[in-house]
Amino acid sequence: MKLQTIVDIKPSEWKIGYEDKILLLGSCFSDEIGAQMQQRYMQVTCNPFGTLYNPLSIAQAINLQIFNSSNCKLPLVEYDGLWHSMAHHGSFSRSTKEEAEEAVNESIVAMQKALNEATVVIVTFGTAWVYEMNGDVVGNCHKLPEKLFTRRRLSVEEIVAAWRPILEQYKDKHWIFTVSPIRHIKDGLHENQLSKATLLMAVEELGNTENRVQNTERISYFPSYEILLDELRDYRFYADDLVHPSSLAVSYIWERFEDTFCTNQTKNELVLQHKRWKHEHHIPLH
Repeated sequence: MKLQTIVDIKPSEWKIGYEDKILLLGSCFSDEIGAQMQQRYMQVTCNPFGTLYNPLSIAQAINLQIFNSSNCKLPLVEYDGLWHSMAHHGSFSRSTKEEAEEAVNESIVAMQKALNEATVVIVTFGTAWVYEMNGDVVGNCHKLPEKLFTRRRLSVEEIVAAWRPILEQYKDKHWIFTVSPIRHIKDGLHENQLSKATLLMAVEELGNTENRVQNTERISYFPSYEILLDELRDYRFYADDLVHPSSLAVSYIWERFEDTFCTNQTKNELVLQHKRWKHEHHIPLH
């Protein structure tokens, strides 16, 4: 008797090991997977700009041509007693402009270093819905007044156009794309489905085009979205908000990731290192 619809994932031709330096970018699902890697002592850098959700903001963070100086001055906005970078997560907001500039510049240096050293880049798209301020897509609205923004949904063509030059520029890296299984229910359930479909089609177009041109599997898609919605189709696999995956779901998706991108030898080492991490982070009762 079959009680699940299992997502069939073809094992990757290339594998991830402890020798790889890995950069994770995108939605909070990247943070979840990054945490799994950190708990196994892999070489990981996760979201130097903070959590970003839409493909254009993630592309902007990668597109280091516009950040060609470690002392770059990004536009900052003052609101409600804080200075905010519209390209960064709220964790980079500070009480003074100078402090915000320092935090932003440090993130740029961290991004440059991580991107230059990375052999694998994992990108998680969260939503195709974006907010524009003065005609520019922002990475975070920072709770500024709604009247300052225009909300719209990106097209497949826009996403592909933003990402194709990046993939062309960084041919020396393996890229793994995934679509976050976290539903953006504030957009509305139907709008969320349209958004996820747009992201899936864009990733499919990027992978098909680049792999065909390079005649190699340089770009992979990992179906985290499908695993949670199809294999784990039960609210016991969700957190209390019924939107984010539970820790059990994250662990299951991580195991599927291991099966796809790791050799048996690496998987054995991951188990040993995770035991070591749990031992080192154990808080004794007495």
